[in-house]
Amino acid sequence: MTGPVGWVLRQPDGPRALRRATRLTVAGGTGFYLCLYVVGDTTMAIYAMFGALPLVMLSDVPGPPPSRARALLAVAPAAMALVTAGTLLAAHTWAAACGMFVVGFLVTFLGVASPRLAGVGIALQLFYVLPCFPPYAPQTLGSRLAGLALGILLTACAERVLCPDPAPRPYRAVLADAVAACAEYTSAVADTLAGPGTTRTDPGEWRAAARRAFASARPSRVPPAERPTSSSARDHAFHDIRVAVWQIRDQMDRLSGASGASGADGTAPAAATLLRHTTAALRSAARGLREGAPGVVTDRLADGAAAFDVIRAAELPRTPAARMRRDTVVRETAEAARRATTATRIALGDRLSVAESDGPFGYAATPRSTLWRRRLACHLTPRSVHLQNALRVAVAMACARLLAGSLGMSHGFWVLLATLSLMRTWAVGTEAALRPAFLGTVAGAGAAALLLLLVGDVPAFYAAALPVVTLVGFTVGPLLGTAWTQAMFTLAFLLLFTQLAVPSWHLSAVRLLDVVVGGALGAVVSLLAWPRGGHGELRRAVADFLTEGADCARATVARLRSGDAPSRAPAGHRPTHRAMRLAEETYVQFVTERRPSRDVDAQWEAALSVGYHLTHGGEPLAARGSAGVLAPWPDAAARLTDLAEAVATAADRRAEEIRTASPPGPLPTTDGAAADRPPEAGSPAALLLVDTRGWLTGLADALARLRTQAEAEPPRGRGVGARSHWGQRVRRHR
Repeated sequence: MTGPVGWVLRQPDGPRALRRATRLTVAGGTGFYLCLYVVGDTTMAIYAMFGALPLVMLSDVPGPPPSRARALLAVAPAAMALVTAGTLLAAHTWAAACGMFVVGFLVTFLGVASPRLAGVGIALQLFYVLPCFPPYAPQTLGSRLAGLALGILLTACAERVLCPDPAPRPYRAVLADAVAACAEYTSAVADTLAGPGTTRTDPGEWRAAARRAFASARPSRVPPAERPTSSSARDHAFHDIRVAVWQIRDQMDRLSGASGASGADGTAPAAATLLRHTTAALRSAARGLREGAPGVVTDRLADGAAAFDVIRAAELPRTPAARMRRDTVVRETAEAARRATTATRIALGDRLSVAESDGPFGYAATPRSTLWRRRLACHLTPRSVHLQNALRVAVAMACARLLAGSLGMSHGFWVLLATLSLMRTWAVGTEAALRPAFLGTVAGAGAAALLLLLVGDVPAFYAAALPVVTLVGFTVGPLLGTAWTQAMFTLAFLLLFTQLAVPSWHLSAVRLLDVVVGGALGAVVSLLAWPRGGHGELRRAVADFLTEGADCARATVARLRSGDAPSRAPAGHRPTHRAMRLAEETYVQFVTERRPSRDVDAQWEAALSVGYHLTHGGEPLAARGSAGVLAPWPDAAARLTDLAEAVATAADRRAEEIRTASPPGPLPTTDGAAADRPPEAGSPAALLLVDTRGWLTGLADALARLRTQAEAEPPRGRGVGARSHWGQRVRRHR
């Protein structure tokens, strides 16, 4: 198509913007005109329009159209309660401001546990904001609620039948691509281990494909409404699948990059067989995620791993050290695949046995209310970016309400709308949004004032112009940026209010003043309250995750050695889980605030990968052996403890360097060969000793690579105080 419509449809977000503007024009306009010109109730007309506007333009509800329509209808009771509260608290400025603080904080913070609630968070806040300003008119509460209910009902109907957005691709399908690509990568590596006579596949091609597919499955690359961030068991399972696939990909990188990974030795066929079982399990998981049906995922990994251990135990006395390390990597890969398949079954709704529900999968049998409570408790810390955002919004909105009430602004709603829509999670982002917003408001107010002067008191003209401005403005505005959006908002609002009172160009000046006051107040709060957003917390969060992971590694070996683990349990310990969640979600906010470079991405993701390996790598080892299983071998267990302490100390040191943005220093020496040979062969405990040491050696290698990445770009400046690449990149994006 050519012309303006063709240009809109060719834009990446053009069709979506056009659909939204159409729904707003029909749903909001129908309610507004019906209430104003048929019923003759101006209050009801305002609330019919504002019942539709925030739900259409400022909300992002996940799921297909029928699900989104039901979610919008489910908002109605909460919206009515908020309108009622705002109406009753409007009598006193301080009461309204305190209510604004409570509503702003609760709505924003509770969105942590539910993407649906987060998607309608701004709309819920505006449902309180609109009635909490003078005039104090509780007698109009019936008209307000009736108009609001009509607006929400029309919006839900439009969402269902009028230009509905296509169902987004579910996250499980995105994750299925990553699992499938990882399965092919594993198959290619298995071919290199199978020996002569096997058709070889180049792992390099599948390595690149796995990296691309995994990059697409990162939460930071997924639309906010589709991110697996709720407190549900399904989203917990999605997280476990993604982490397991990440570990498998890293292990395949180790195998495909190792020298001598061929079929020249006796155990290579056995290792290849276990990798093929791993491939089959991953393909089954990918198929289940694509189909979304329970009962699809099957695997033979338990039997395959047991057969592999029998072969390894029989050949352990004559197995070279390099081959033992390779077999350990293969065994770790199989355990990670078992974690992925079990998590896939949970995500698809399969029931687990009592044994399977223990340990890391305990969330599968935990009540939803308990998961919700735990997730909220996880973020009740000043270091949580979600708590910071909730407090920032609550303080800004309460101050805006106090200021608007103290100055007697006739349209204080516009002040709070500007504060809410222009404030970002970091000060620089808010500052960047203010300039175009102010310019757009000036342009829109100027155009409206000129229109009012030229047309005068002709309500029919404004009634005819409003649908056109709404459709065109709310289609083009989001595509052209903040300035155009604010200009169109201003023009549409003024056309709407001129139908409710005698038109005057002074209304343009009021709108401009309100936007300036609201935007400036949001900027001040952003500057004073956690101004660096995710940038300011990322180093601390990742460092805390590495520190907790180091304690997990110590606890795992302590349990296997003597059964007396430290206070931190090796698997599923809540402080470790909490540190992991905070690090992940801080990184997501860091990425979404402003897209950093690929080098920064690689460094932070490498640090998170080490944290996952520290935290999750010891879980299957702890499950394979009882407490104190290595006690009969005190010398070997002591050497293993020394290695674990060296690795944990290296992780602590790297964490401190990340936390303080200091240059990377030397790591503690880890002797990778001193205890490779177990004291006796043929027992499961001997294999457990080998695999535990292989896990720790792999961690030492990963920490060394992390240090190499930190040294890749020389620090700016000279001398001992020069800051490293970690800190420079973060400060560059302030």
